[in-house]
Amino acid sequence: MARQSSSYPILCASFNQDNSGLAISTKDGFKIFDSNTGRLCYERAVGAFIIVEMLYSSSLLAIVGAGEQPSLSPRRLCLFNTTTSAPLREMTFLTSILAVRLNRKRLVVVLQEKTYIYDSNSLEILDTVDTVPNLKGLCAFSPSLDGCFLALPASTIKGSVLVYNVMELQSHCEIDAHRSPLAAITLSSNGTYIATASEQGTIIRVHLVSEATQSYSFRRGRYPSTIFSLSFAPSLHLPDILAATSSSGSVHIFSLGFATNQRCKRSSSFLGSILPDSVNDALDPADHHVLHAAVSAGVRSYAVVRKVDKIADASSSEFSSCRAVVSLITYNGYFQEYTFSINNKNESSWSLDREFNLLTFVSDSAKSS
Repeated sequence: MARQSSSYPILCASFNQDNSGLAISTKDGFKIFDSNTGRLCYERAVGAFIIVEMLYSSSLLAIVGAGEQPSLSPRRLCLFNTTTSAPLREMTFLTSILAVRLNRKRLVVVLQEKTYIYDSNSLEILDTVDTVPNLKGLCAFSPSLDGCFLALPASTIKGSVLVYNVMELQSHCEIDAHRSPLAAITLSSNGTYIATASEQGTIIRVHLVSEATQSYSFRRGRYPSTIFSLSFAPSLHLPDILAATSSSGSVHIFSLGFATNQRCKRSSSFLGSILPDSVNDALDPADHHVLHAAVSAGVRSYAVVRKVDKIADASSSEFSSCRAVVSLITYNGYFQEYTFSINNKNESSWSLDREFNLLTFVSDSAKSS
């Protein structure tokens, strides 16, 4: 979530690969927080950055300047050590860097018409992927080494996605997800699913990456809206929840597990047997839950599902309730964390657990000094 409008005090925001840490940058510098406690772990006030990416909870950061001073060029990627507060390596490109993704084996650098794949340890370049003009730097990355995929726009006139296997260094598939150009894409952490939204923002589609087939189609709303973020819940197997934020100011939760149960029930009915799944999914809003007015309308926001707990029903194979921790960053400077709960009747509730200002937050060490 980088390269956003300078009208917001936060220039970029990101969570690390397991959502245990978050980073923000402003015109003055960047800050790293512990997502679990809200503790400020590191801050550096040296100027504006448009990209700050973490490698799990390690001391390594990938940072890119906003270009407001010569030493912070948007064409220069710096691999930075927070322990020593010193750069480890710098790499300069011919055009501005639009996105950076990394895991323990691969480093991905996205430019407007090229994407570079590096070995994270040696920084040897492994492959170069030519892409369609990608002005927004849209990309998605699954950090799992077993299902390590990179997703990039494959068209400027429709919502096609190129899915590339970063470990095997080859194209995996191309998915035609929408009729309009893409606005947001995300991959589940294990690389199983990819979720997409177009510039219309009314339909969220989920595809199974291995087969390049559509698994779910969720209606976010009937009126167009800009989708700011998409994020799957973490899972060792199949993700159960997909979160989205939009320009309406709402947070949307789509329940994949409940949608699967409903699909099985519909397929056994007469009407369900003659209607295609895509029609059923678009007409049935039962697996969609909304937290209205979480943010003022139009304010950019970024939500992730950090944790999901499921309670099994002792009398059947289905779950009786599900509870998720949803963290939200607003680009006007706030962190919010909600508990989202859903029972086996698909009844849901939201509760705000904590909120603080990311811009004015002072570390405990600073408070005591």
